Amino acid sequence: MFYPMYRIWPLLLLGGFVVPGVRRVSGIEIYTPKEVEAVNGTDVKLKCTFTSTDPVSTQSVTVSWNFRPINSGADESVFYYQDKSYPPMQGRFKDHAVWSGDIMRRDVSITLLNVPPTFNGTYLCQVRNPPDVHGGNGEIFLRVVNKGLSTWRSEVRVFPGTVSLSEISILAAAVGGSCAVILILLGIFVAVKFYRKKHKEPNTELQLRENVWKDPTVL
Repeated sequence: MFYPMYRIWPLLLLGGFVVPGVRRVSGIEIYTPKEVEAVNGTDVKLKCTFTSTDPVSTQSVTVSWNFRPINSGADESVFYYQDKSYPPMQGRFKDHAVWSGDIMRRDVSITLLNVPPTFNGTYLCQVRNPPDVHGGNGEIFLRVVNKGLSTWRSEVRVFPGTVSLSEISILAAAVGGSCAVILILLGIFVAVKFYRKKHKEPNTELQLRENVWKDPTVL
């Protein structure tokens, strides 16, 4: 006996959900700021956190940090973590990258020490927690600037509670505009007062002269 296909498909789909060993695959979610700025010669923390649907331990999680230069050259290894830290032993990041994370808190951040302009570029944060190995990479663009030219941008995820230059500019413009309005109103008030005083003095002198001319005591 043959069954119509519209009756078979629901059974096949239901069977796919109850077959032992079959489960929904969830990817790791990685969170990083889009851009970070640092002054030449200072230390900067590259923040990277993650979430995973599987249990997390220092033995299960692996972390890879890689660097992609601005000129689109080959990716370079920056840092590796699996149960312990493995800082680079050669290359531009030797003695410049240290672990700043906490696996149990889902924090896999690193800190770059004494950053030079050659560290400008994109940093890739990759996290794996088998069997949860699906998911994209976090990307941070690092901009190294000279002292005095820093233009820190607001990155809620990196520096919560800070104020950006754009917000400061708006506030300064509002305060400056208010001061200008107050000065204009004060100037108008002084001008009107001076005008009234100037036109009032001749009338007073004229009235005094009239009183002297009409004084009955004068024979």
